[in-house]
Amino acid sequence: MLEQRIQQQFFDSADLKYAAAEILSRPIADAVSAVVGSITGGGKVLACGNGGSASDAQHFAAEFIGRFERERPGLAAIALTVDTSILTAIGNDYDFNQVFSKQVQALGQPGDVLLAITTSGNSANVLAAVEAAHAKEMTVIALTGRGGGKMNQHLSETDVHICVPHERTARIQEVHILALHCLCDAVDLQLLGEQENT
Repeated sequence: MLEQRIQQQFFDSADLKYAAAEILSRPIADAVSAVVGSITGGGKVLACGNGGSASDAQHFAAEFIGRFERERPGLAAIALTVDTSILTAIGNDYDFNQVFSKQVQALGQPGDVLLAITTSGNSANVLAAVEAAHAKEMTVIALTGRGGGKMNQHLSETDVHICVPHERTARIQEVHILALHCLCDAVDLQLLGEQENT
């Protein structure tokens, strides 16, 4: 019984990834173009999210600054989720809904990219970061699920929306990490060319 339940989790995840491949390939490609344009123009990616999405933001920044699968110079990325002094100061002195937007206001520049991750599309502090990014003339790449939630009303036509077609948080997060790996792989491809077979 338990093993069957575990197997079903694998099957459900695989089914969603298969279905999402066609739906999400275009927005992920658009996200690659936005990130490559920013990085090659001297810009950076600021990433934010809560809970598991915070972990995804940090995972993405690590892949960019360190490496994904190929050796290359580090790429500029900052996870806005990691500095406890900043997060607690803003949360205490202002409001938790401003923990990311205050950082975007301070660190963001025109031409930068905000990677905004929220499985529901409704996280108030992520939506506030999107508004701050637009005020800074940044492009937003939003990773959501559940139809996109309130994020749909916060994005401009130059932003990119990668919305996983599912309702369950775990499944959405599994596709988010795959989408981020696709983004890292494709950025490396654009910057470094095809990898030679060794």
